[in-house]
Amino acid sequence: MRLKSVQIREFRSVWDSNEFQVGDVTCLVGKNEAGKTAILQALYRLNPIIESDAHFNVTLDYPKLEVEDYEQDVDAGRRGPQTAVVSATFTLNDEEMQSARDDFGKDVFATEDIVLSRGYTDTYYVTVKTNDAAGVRAWVESAGLPDDVKVEALKQQNFNDLLTYLNQDSEKRQKAYNAAIAAANAIPEPTERPAAVDAANRLQESQAAKALRAKIAPVIETTLGLHIWRAHLKSHFPRFLYFDEYYQMTGQLNVEKLKERQTSGKLEPSDRPMLGLIELARLNLDQLIKPTNTQFLKNKLQGTSNHLSGKILQYWSQNKHLHVQFDVRPALSGDPEGMNMQGTTNLWGEVYDSAHGATVPLGTRSRGFVWFFSFLAWFSQQKKSSKPMILLLDEPGLVLHASAQADLLAYIEKELKPHHQVLYTTHSPFMVDANNFDRVRIVRDRSMEQDDPLPREERGTKVLTDILDADPDSLFPLQGALGYDIAQTLFIGPNSLIVEGVSDLLYLPTVGGVLSAAGRESLSPAWTITPVGGSDKIPTFVALLGSQKKLKVATLIDFQKKDQQTIENLYKKKLLSKKNVHTFAEYVGKGEADIEDMFDPQFYLDLVNEEYKNELVKKIELKDLGKHPRILVNIEGWMKINPLRSGGFNHYRPARYFAGNIGKLAGRLDESTLERFEASFKALNALL
Repeated sequence: MRLKSVQIREFRSVWDSNEFQVGDVTCLVGKNEAGKTAILQALYRLNPIIESDAHFNVTLDYPKLEVEDYEQDVDAGRRGPQTAVVSATFTLNDEEMQSARDDFGKDVFATEDIVLSRGYTDTYYVTVKTNDAAGVRAWVESAGLPDDVKVEALKQQNFNDLLTYLNQDSEKRQKAYNAAIAAANAIPEPTERPAAVDAANRLQESQAAKALRAKIAPVIETTLGLHIWRAHLKSHFPRFLYFDEYYQMTGQLNVEKLKERQTSGKLEPSDRPMLGLIELARLNLDQLIKPTNTQFLKNKLQGTSNHLSGKILQYWSQNKHLHVQFDVRPALSGDPEGMNMQGTTNLWGEVYDSAHGATVPLGTRSRGFVWFFSFLAWFSQQKKSSKPMILLLDEPGLVLHASAQADLLAYIEKELKPHHQVLYTTHSPFMVDANNFDRVRIVRDRSMEQDDPLPREERGTKVLTDILDADPDSLFPLQGALGYDIAQTLFIGPNSLIVEGVSDLLYLPTVGGVLSAAGRESLSPAWTITPVGGSDKIPTFVALLGSQKKLKVATLIDFQKKDQQTIENLYKKKLLSKKNVHTFAEYVGKGEADIEDMFDPQFYLDLVNEEYKNELVKKIELKDLGKHPRILVNIEGWMKINPLRSGGFNHYRPARYFAGNIGKLAGRLDESTLERFEASFKALNALL
């Protein structure tokens, strides 16, 4: 059963959430106090893993503004209790429907969708839409009825009508039989009586009809849909696992006290993952309290710790040197409060950090690590059951660093999504998957945003699929995620080539196209050219990009003597390997060089003259330029003496002219220019 849509009504901050669609992964985004938690908690109570949680309490859960009015109206009979606080539509797959189809025929389901709801009566209601006539046909066809009975039975549209007809036919046949047998017994001639009795017996109801009537009886006790639910579908009803920060294990506890809470049904949320870990180790509390074999106990706990530690380190990039371990020891008087009762047993969780050679209590590690480990402990134990499960994670990234949130998204995508549907809440842009904005549902409560009262239908928490209906605060996590994604994808790729400015972004692929057309080596398309806006920004960008996992970074940049130390620091401070740092000066053979110096000086000067022909007071001649190794410096010096008629010189404009007119300019590129560019491209491509 796959959860398809959800609607919440009259629960805490929710009057009517709207019906919203649910996918494999659904992200509920909204600001604080918008009602995200209320949505998950209401859904959780439909079929919770902890059965005692399947309870709606009017006093605690009904919207406080009108709870008294609601109770008075229900008591006075002016309205019925809300029986659909949570209403969820599920879609059945063929495998789940097969046994019912085997029983009632392939067309018995009118739709693949079923609806389940639960409310303040603490009873859940099921709607399974069925084609009763198809079920009747299937049963009649397979019952082996006499032809005359079968013809009439096939005309019935539902099982109630079918049973009514069969009962009436049975009564009619019984009356005919009684009359016939009486007549047979009254025949005076003994030799004629057996034939009459045989004829009377043939008037009786067939055994097939009797069997069919008995078979129908349990079906019409309710409805066909409810009968199919109980007999064929209920076992597929997924349980909901709800997890938030309150379920984080403390890492240490007294086992006897834990057993007391378990026996009395007063477990604390933090007990659940610890019990999950113990059960995952195939142990019980009595085995911890009175172990019969120390080595056996240690091996069991160590095996489970190794399993969970291995799992978490697959997705915990913050520190790959951690290992969780558990130990059971007698309580001592100096132990923490609640664990210092002599004669009892304590369970201790610790984390060993091999990078620092330190062991610390589990509860003192970062809250993010404890959250992740606690969830794994409980989830790993629960998924041992073959029953289907849907995961509800409330603010799972709340205590996680941005990169750890990315780890969690990867865990959800790779480990949870293939097996379970996941709904989670967030207001963090790093918990919004920018590749899957279709998963996002906006949670908003307009009641918090304005002083004037709203109409009843507009009040309270709403879940919106259309982002056009969302307010700017609710959209912020999406904007942040989108901005981060743009920064990561527009000019950044798995192989990022850092250049100084947009001019490089025009020159490099344009010259590359000329080389490629001539059958020569061009810059590989695997490189994403990333302009950073100046040499002073290069170290920062390299540091930021270099910190990204599996990202290859190289530079092809201008070189001036004043930037020499900055460029050398790229590899001296191990931001980049030295072979990944390239400058245009290497290929021009001068002490300083910009990308413009890769071209023949006269060719580049022609670009400037053509682009600025309307602003130049006269054409720039090569012989009139200075002797600086960088042609841009010489041109700017010439323009100080011969100012443009308007504006100033911008070296982006010749680059734009070059790219826009490459068709007529390609033939004017000299061999030395092409060789310089090709050499740089070969060196960069060799890094891939």
